[in-house]
Amino acid sequence: MKLEPVAFSSMAMPGQDVLRDRRIAAALVLSTVFWLLAWYGDTVQSMVVTWQRSDTFAHGFLIAPISVWMIWQRRHAVAALDLRPDFHVLPLLALVGFGWLLGQMAGAGVVQQFGAVLMIPLVVWAILGTAVVRTLAFPLCFLLFAVPFGEFMELPLMEYTADFTVAALRLTGIPVYREGQFFMIPSGSWSVVEACSGLRYVIASLTVGVLYAYLTYRSLARRAIFVALSVIVPIVANWLRAYMIVMIGHLSEMKYAVGIDHLIYGWLFFGVVILILFWIGSYWREDLDLRPAQPSPAPSATRRQLSLASIMAAAIAAAGVVAVWPVAAVRLEAVGAYGPPALQAPPSAEDWQPVAGRLTDWTPRFFNFRARIQQAYGKEASRVGVYIGYYRNQRQGAQLITTQNTLVVSNDREWKNIGETRRTPVFNQGEISAIETKLRGRSTSLLVWRWYWVDGQYIVNPYWGKLLQAKSRLLGRGDDAAIVIVYATYDERPQDAEQALKAFVGAMLPAITRSLEYARHARPFFPNPPPEG
Repeated sequence: MKLEPVAFSSMAMPGQDVLRDRRIAAALVLSTVFWLLAWYGDTVQSMVVTWQRSDTFAHGFLIAPISVWMIWQRRHAVAALDLRPDFHVLPLLALVGFGWLLGQMAGAGVVQQFGAVLMIPLVVWAILGTAVVRTLAFPLCFLLFAVPFGEFMELPLMEYTADFTVAALRLTGIPVYREGQFFMIPSGSWSVVEACSGLRYVIASLTVGVLYAYLTYRSLARRAIFVALSVIVPIVANWLRAYMIVMIGHLSEMKYAVGIDHLIYGWLFFGVVILILFWIGSYWREDLDLRPAQPSPAPSATRRQLSLASIMAAAIAAAGVVAVWPVAAVRLEAVGAYGPPALQAPPSAEDWQPVAGRLTDWTPRFFNFRARIQQAYGKEASRVGVYIGYYRNQRQGAQLITTQNTLVVSNDREWKNIGETRRTPVFNQGEISAIETKLRGRSTSLLVWRWYWVDGQYIVNPYWGKLLQAKSRLLGRGDDAAIVIVYATYDERPQDAEQALKAFVGAMLPAITRSLEYARHARPFFPNPPPEG
């Protein structure tokens, strides 16, 4: 046999060119993503800070590495695709950027975080095209789990946990007296606080469950069922955990499961339950039925020629759209930088007069306001307290509508929240929705009504308040807002406090509104306002 030297044809060269252009396209995508992260660095940093301070969202540190690993696993599939930039995605990218801007104006950090993360798959889509994003859809969308989201579920989960625990104790034959999230049994007192809500279990289980369902199943039905179970099972498991902890404390005469050990028991129980869930789910796995995917051949000369110019144009356009919104936010925030508000106590109306001293020692837990009024008013034998916290030039850590601002914290030793509802009391001038809360102190109880005052409107929905704040800032009217709280004491009959509050609000609400409007409109403008304390 005669061996002949192999002559490499020039036909191989275009294939090398295609590989080179694909590497350039990948570099453009990575550069644009890093450009995005640089422009939205404050938003990314706020996510990292939340991961650091909250055990509930500590898994956020793992999301990006997992997503990158999954993208790397799909690299051969992506190599077999044509890269076709999609300029039609740019309006959608702009819309998400505008959503980020609304979040910035409203002080809604979670909206900003979702916006910044969602722009990453949109940038990839615009530069590399629909086929690539369809192939990498799950790894790119999995990045959304990095957003610390879900704290709004904490209060409902606490309520459901308390409902189940009390019902289970009564079924067991143990008498229970309950007030809100607090209940007493013959052996001692218990309370359902934030750590007992099970939120961290639900979020951890959902994150891992979604990843497991994607990697293990192929049919949409199996994936959906497993994800649903990943939410339902930890909720029910947390109910059982709470009941068992109370029973351990009761049967041990409050020697066990009354301190940090009950949190340890909870995590151990949760771990066992989740392991059982995944073990059962493994019986229906579908990934083992598939043959290993063969690496795709390198692009050849017969492949559609890659238009590097169009990819570069898409990258430049996407980078421009990404950068518009932080620049717009800086310009809008420079408008409406006002000095301290001139907030005055509401004047007397219909014989309601300011009285010396405070009604009680209770003070709402609202922080970093620009001005505050806490005043008691009296008419004949009735006494009502008023609290107004006024906010201006709101920023991270100094906002009106935030989970940090509340009437009482769950571990308060003096005051307990024993019930909260939304109602619409009738006053002389009409109806106005309010959030009604009952607080129990050591020597007295309070009936509390409260409202947000945003953009000149009284509201109770915090989400609507955020939208009104964003609208007001976009229109150049500033971000002035306030919390208005009125409260009255009672011993056994909350109806007596309710009558006093109705009479007071019916007479004094116009005066309160005038005080707020005066503070809003009588505001000196400072191009460079002094630091707020």
